[in-house]
Amino acid sequence: MPINPLHPGEAFIAFWREAHYATLTTPRPNGTPHVVAVGATYDPEAGLARVITRKQSVKVRNVLAAGEQGARVALCQIDRARWATLEGLATVSTDPAAVAEAVRRYEERYRRQTTPNPDRVVIEIALTSAMGRA
Repeated sequence: MPINPLHPGEAFIAFWREAHYATLTTPRPNGTPHVVAVGATYDPEAGLARVITRKQSVKVRNVLAAGEQGARVALCQIDRARWATLEGLATVSTDPAAVAEAVRRYEERYRRQTTPNPDRVVIEIALTSAMGRA
C-alpha cells in the first residue's frame, strides 16, 4: 500500500517510533543488492531517514560509489504482520551536527547510549516513497 513519506499517518509514524531494527538495501557497484541489519530513524518532517554507521562500512562504500547524486536505497522494518518500507536517495554526511542529530534520534528511539566513535558518519536518506501495513 503506497504511503506519502512526508504525510504518512499516525500508525505509520508510531510503528517507526517503536524500537525495531530494519534492513538497509544498498546497491553494490556491480548492481547487486547488499542487505544489512541497521538501527534507523525516520523524520517525516524533514523527509529523511537516518542510519548511523562507521565510515569504513560496506553500506557507506556502496552509497559513496553511486556518486554525488546518491544511491537509491530501501529501508524496511517488520514486526509480525506489520511492515514498513522507506525508499529514497542516500548520501553520506560527516558533518558533526548531522551526525550528532542522528545519534540523538537513534538513542531516543532505541533507548540506549552509543559509544563515542570518531569514525561515525550518518547515511541520510532523502525519502521519495513509502509503503507498508502498520
